[in-house]
Amino acid sequence: MIYFNCDYTEGAHPRILEKLMETNFDQTIGYGMDEHCEKARDYIKKACKSEHADVHFLVGGTQTNVTVIDAALKAYQGVICAESGHINVHETGAVEACGHKCITIPSTDGKIYEPEVREILSTHFANGGDEHMAQPKMVYISNPTELGTIYSKAELKGLYELCKEYGAYLFLDGARLGYGLMCKANDLTLSDIAEYTDVFYIGGTKVGALFGEAVVITNNELKPDFRYNIKQHGGMLAKGRLLGIQFETLFEDGLYFDVAAHAMNMAEKIREKLTEFGAEFTVASPSNQIFVSLPNTVVEELSKKYVLEPWGKVDENHFAMRICTSWATKEENVDALLSDMERVLL
Repeated sequence: MIYFNCDYTEGAHPRILEKLMETNFDQTIGYGMDEHCEKARDYIKKACKSEHADVHFLVGGTQTNVTVIDAALKAYQGVICAESGHINVHETGAVEACGHKCITIPSTDGKIYEPEVREILSTHFANGGDEHMAQPKMVYISNPTELGTIYSKAELKGLYELCKEYGAYLFLDGARLGYGLMCKANDLTLSDIAEYTDVFYIGGTKVGALFGEAVVITNNELKPDFRYNIKQHGGMLAKGRLLGIQFETLFEDGLYFDVAAHAMNMAEKIREKLTEFGAEFTVASPSNQIFVSLPNTVVEELSKKYVLEPWGKVDENHFAMRICTSWATKEENVDALLSDMERVLL
């Protein structure tokens, strides 16, 4: 079977595996205080053009989201997010298990917008606040979103300025950040994201690493004692150098952006062909996630050879499927998929 259902089916980029093998018997101190983590921090701060940022390495996305949110918020505070946001639908209530309510906004494209967020903040803080409700103190977005959509620089800046107006924090989940940065529709840079968020993370698990995420904290209020929170939430790796080596390799010469660009080239090839075939897209996603409506008969035929991600019933005869490319997607597999699609669609 050929897998197009998600972007973390493969292991890691060969250069990372080579570096891990090369350093396997080196002795370093633990918990992310080794020289590899320090080099990786320096590379990331340089890429973000934010020398005063704090950079921490955590083991996975859920640990990262929970740690950042719980570290930033008091027990009575909540986080605003899209109804489809990862923290609301794909993390088993982990944020709310820590006592922080997810204050959701309905969304058809996975994004939340300044007027909707302003309504929540202004309503809550009218007349000094409402102590009977969870206090909205953070806005959570992901880029790309769960539906593969991305934020523009103007949208990110608008949300950030709104958060400053109400004393809230803006947190960007970057599990797939590389793919967002390298897609054609994007106008954001890493330095823009560092400037217009309080905290964000650079995803490694889905973008070339075996595992791991790099948290970048730019707001000084959120920096103190963050390592205590990492440890308490199970996000701190004893052999921390395994994370440092991976991000050191990804950022020392731009490998992170190169592998993300490959995924986007493969996604564009699929998207262009599907457009030629007259396929209907259920989401206008410009990133590595493609959402397409396919006849049930086509889904059944393709499932004999390919694994796509079911995304929901469109009507009695069609089903929405997600096709996902990654840093490791083989062009010959893309060509095979498109050839078979052409055969069964046309």
